[in-house]
Amino acid sequence: MYLPSHVALLGSVVVATCLTGCSSDSKKKVAPKPYVPTDNVLTHRGGVFRQQWAMDRLWEDGKAEVATYAATRVVDGEPRQFEHTQITVKEEFNQHYNVKTDDYQRKDNFPVMKVNQFCAIPTDSYPYHFLTSLFFRRDQPAMLHKLTTSSQEWCGNTFKAITDDGLQYTQAYNSYWDGQGAGRRQLRREVLFEDALPYTLRSLRFAPNLSFTSPIYELQQTSQANVPVLYQARIRVEEALTTDAPQPAWRVVVALAPQKQNVYWFAKEYPNLLLRQTTWDGRTLSLKQVRRYAYWPQTPSATRPTDSVGENAATTLPVQ
Repeated sequence: MYLPSHVALLGSVVVATCLTGCSSDSKKKVAPKPYVPTDNVLTHRGGVFRQQWAMDRLWEDGKAEVATYAATRVVDGEPRQFEHTQITVKEEFNQHYNVKTDDYQRKDNFPVMKVNQFCAIPTDSYPYHFLTSLFFRRDQPAMLHKLTTSSQEWCGNTFKAITDDGLQYTQAYNSYWDGQGAGRRQLRREVLFEDALPYTLRSLRFAPNLSFTSPIYELQQTSQANVPVLYQARIRVEEALTTDAPQPAWRVVVALAPQKQNVYWFAKEYPNLLLRQTTWDGRTLSLKQVRRYAYWPQTPSATRPTDSVGENAATTLPVQ
C-alpha cells in the first residue's frame, strides 16, 4: 500500500518514540527517597525532651521499676476503683522479630525501654482487663517504637498494635465491635501517644513556664478500634504546689482540646517518677508504692548479660 511521504515520516517518529520512551527502562519505579527525620520538638537535640534521659546507669542493674497506683476509671458509666501497675525496664530487642531477644550475641540487637501498663477493673457485671506494652528506643524517649494493647471482658477481646516503619506508623487491629472487625490503617509519624505520656513526659527538661505544642493520638487502651483522634495539644510545665504531691514535683498540664485537659505530677528527683495523674475523662492515678526487682522468671543463659547488683534483689522505694 502506498503511503504519502508525510504519513510515512510520522509513522517513523512514532516507532522511534516507542523504542525509546516506551522501553522497559521507562517503566521502572523511582525508588522512594530515604526518610530524613525533621527537626521537630520530639527529636530536636537540646530541645524540650532530654534524649539521653533513659541512658542513666540506673537502668543497667537488671531490674524493673514496678510502680503501683491507686486508680479510678469510668467504666459502664460509673467510676471504678482498682489498682494500676506500671513497669519500666530496659530490654534488648532484635530487628528481625522486633521483640525482646533471647540471644545477646545477635548482630541486630538494640536497646529499648519497655513500659507495661496493667489493670483489672471490677464492675457490677464482670471484670475488665487491660494490658498495654510500649517500647521506645533507649535514646528516643519521645518517639514511640512499638505499641501493643489488648482488652478482655465477657463481651469479647480487642487487640491493637502500632509499629514504626520509619515513614509512618502502621496500626493493625482486631476488634469484636461491629463496624470495626479486623484491619490495618496508617497513622501519622512524629507524634505523641496519650498512653505513653506517663513515660515520655518524665524526660522533659522541666522548667517553670516551659510550653510547647505537639500532636497527640488519643488513648489506645480501650476495647474500641476506631480511627484514633489526633489532637493538637498544648503542653505546659509548672511548679507543683506542696499540697498536690507527696514530694517536690513538677505539674505538667496537657490541653488536648477545649474541655479536655490532663494533668500529670512528676517527681523532681531523677528518675522523675509519675506521682499523680488526672484526666478529662475521669482516669486518676495516685502512687502507692514503687519497687525495683526482676519480676520475670529467670532462665539460665550463657549469653544473657548479668549485673553486679544481682538480678533477683528487690529494692522498695518509699513514697515520701
